[in-house]
Amino acid sequence: MSKSEHLEYALSKIADVPDFPKPGILFKDITPLLQDKQAFSDAVDDLASHLNGANKVAGIESRGFIFAAAIAAKHNLGLVLLRKPGKLPRKTHVVQYQLEYGFDSLEMHQDALDKNDAVLLVDDVLATGGTLLAGTELITKTGAKLTNCAVFIEISALNGRNRLGSIPLHSSIIV
Repeated sequence: MSKSEHLEYALSKIADVPDFPKPGILFKDITPLLQDKQAFSDAVDDLASHLNGANKVAGIESRGFIFAAAIAAKHNLGLVLLRKPGKLPRKTHVVQYQLEYGFDSLEMHQDALDKNDAVLLVDDVLATGGTLLAGTELITKTGAKLTNCAVFIEISALNGRNRLGSIPLHSSIIV
């Protein structure tokens, strides 16, 4: 199978769930992809192909953790968690952002990164871009270098890529 066939197979494992978490949202459920060893492996390999010299992988809660942890383990890199408010036990940097269905915040331990780190930021889906933008802001606060953002699915109709401006972005699949 070609790379595009592998990614199309992985995409076929994504389940669309209408009106979740609230009416009008079409949720992309990645759990069937994670249950399929070939689809999961193909997704991880594609995202990891955009490390661009990173020595750390940052994953956005919660589904970004899954891909980021797999990439970090496979490539012997450090893993940084970007979490929802109140989940990290030590001092954190905080960035608030707007979702397609409300507001939220991301936090990262203040000592998770420094100016010597190069970071691949990973999430499962790019929708409006708010979450990825918040993640890039957290990384920037530490002085670390963002090498790339990588998402498995980009929902093009929500124009998240435009919101990111010149921030480097790889999307495995654009729907």
